[in-house]
Amino acid sequence: MKSRREAVARGLLRVELVDPDGTRHLVGETENLITELGDALVASRMSDASIAAISHMAIGSGSGQTATSTTLATETARVALTSTTRGTSGDDNLVTYVATFGAGVGTGTISEAGLFNASSSGTMFNYSSGFSSFSKGADQSVDFTWTVRYGAST
Repeated sequence: MKSRREAVARGLLRVELVDPDGTRHLVGETENLITELGDALVASRMSDASIAAISHMAIGSGSGQTATSTTLATETARVALTSTTRGTSGDDNLVTYVATFGAGVGTGTISEAGLFNASSSGTMFNYSSGFSSFSKGADQSVDFTWTVRYGAST
């Protein structure tokens, strides 16, 4: 019997809290959920590009969103992406999205994150609440590195 191949997008989110002196603390790494609207965003970008590309990341203090969710449970801050980088050679199907929430931005409890295509509202491409909830002090920053693999699985 032949294997059935399905197109997939899978993401891995790495969260690091950064103290004012530059000391980095790994909060966690976790896989994420690609939303149904995220699937539509990919299809749009591959066809007519009628849906804007991913440009922002949001964080919040909620949890429990599903594939049909369009927002974070409790959004507390949103920033433009610091960078978007496509891999090369054998990793040319990887895209890495990086966002930094600097001192004074998103202060408080952080337990969820999502990638969006707008500075407010917009399409939520993916969602994660799989990292340990943590508290961000006003003098700390937090770096989110979200690597999404676009490809096929057997």
